[in-house]
Amino acid sequence: MASSNDNVKSKDVKDDWIYSTLPINIAIGPVSTFVQLYILTLHGTVIDIALATTLFNAVTIPASIIWGFATDRSDRRKPIIVLSYAAVAGTLILFLFARTIYGVEVLYSIFSLVSSAAATPLNMLIMESQRKSRWALVFARLSMISSVGVVVGLVLGVAWGDFLPFTLLVVPLTWLSVLSAAMAAVMIREPGFVFEREMIVMFSRSFFQRLLALPLFFLKIPSLMDFRRFFKGGRSPLTREPVLLYSSIAAFYFASGIFNTSLVPSLYNANVSKSEVFLVNLIAMIVQTISFSYYGKRMNQQNLRQSAFGGLVLRSVSYLIIGASAIFFTGLPFLAYTLVFYTLAGGLAYAVYYAASNVMVFNTLGRSGQGSALGIYSALVGFATMIGSFISGFISFYTGFYLTFLISGLFMAIAAAFTYLLSPSNPYFDEDIA
Repeated sequence: MASSNDNVKSKDVKDDWIYSTLPINIAIGPVSTFVQLYILTLHGTVIDIALATTLFNAVTIPASIIWGFATDRSDRRKPIIVLSYAAVAGTLILFLFARTIYGVEVLYSIFSLVSSAAATPLNMLIMESQRKSRWALVFARLSMISSVGVVVGLVLGVAWGDFLPFTLLVVPLTWLSVLSAAMAAVMIREPGFVFEREMIVMFSRSFFQRLLALPLFFLKIPSLMDFRRFFKGGRSPLTREPVLLYSSIAAFYFASGIFNTSLVPSLYNANVSKSEVFLVNLIAMIVQTISFSYYGKRMNQQNLRQSAFGGLVLRSVSYLIIGASAIFFTGLPFLAYTLVFYTLAGGLAYAVYYAASNVMVFNTLGRSGQGSALGIYSALVGFATMIGSFISGFISFYTGFYLTFLISGLFMAIAAAFTYLLSPSNPYFDEDIA
């Protein structure tokens, strides 16, 4: 495994292939909202959406393992990326022929499998084709292109939702995916040498970008012994910090799974139009992109523990306010509350917490046991999200959306409490020391 490629490259290699990711991110941006609205137009319930989302999240866990190992076994990055984009296109066009809720759920799970394939090869390609001194710049560019793509995709959803046949939205999304596959096939050049996947964990920017693309990263599959050894560390004041951090992250994803699964059906049930549903996600994504850009450049100037705690408190309060508004309002008033407070929760608070918590995870990994630690982290994230999504539909269906949002706000407060208990004197949680 190469440790640095600064001495291998005498001059910068073109990175214009990164722009091949723009069309695919435009295509992916509105898919989650599209699937949920499509299920509702097929007279599905919030339980059907919960099952679709749970299946999506359940597939993401083995998919991240499969594609990670596939990347390890291959010395070529382009085929995996091109095939992923082409498979996304093939999956999206099949939604035109899905006339049952079951069919939509199956296609959504397939979409989860194929869309996750490119995350790791893209990261590796940057590290293998660029000098180390340019990694931060190119990763930042990739992140911005991805975010802009999602924003443009949601703009397309807003423009399409109420004014054109809804199911035909997948047609431009399919063509955009095909365009990315073609651009990647033409523009990507295989690197002259390859790194092992563990190199992602050696550099904070690559680690952050990888988790931003797909918040599951298995270098190895954790065993029960790994979990037992890890959580036994919580009994000692000297080793309890990672346990508190991972518990906070698990509570965060559990609460987010509960809230996010019921958000779209709650708006639809409140007589909010399809375009307005897309608009809620669009505004939150715009604020999230700006927040990531601003805060990401200043991570080394921030107290990570305080930033993470503040993000969680803001997200918790926003969830609780949306839950309270669901009791009293419907239609435009409920839309207004959701626009304001979901923008704070899913835009500003998410960016601040996500950036700070991932740097803290990176800082606690150390040089040994990274595979086990990342496996435990990914398993907690995956299963917390999946369980939160599953129970969300049943809570909303049998008790009401307001209680779902209130419960998610309370669990987000629990995540904040775990973060607050982290030692303020621990350098891992003080700033970006990577």
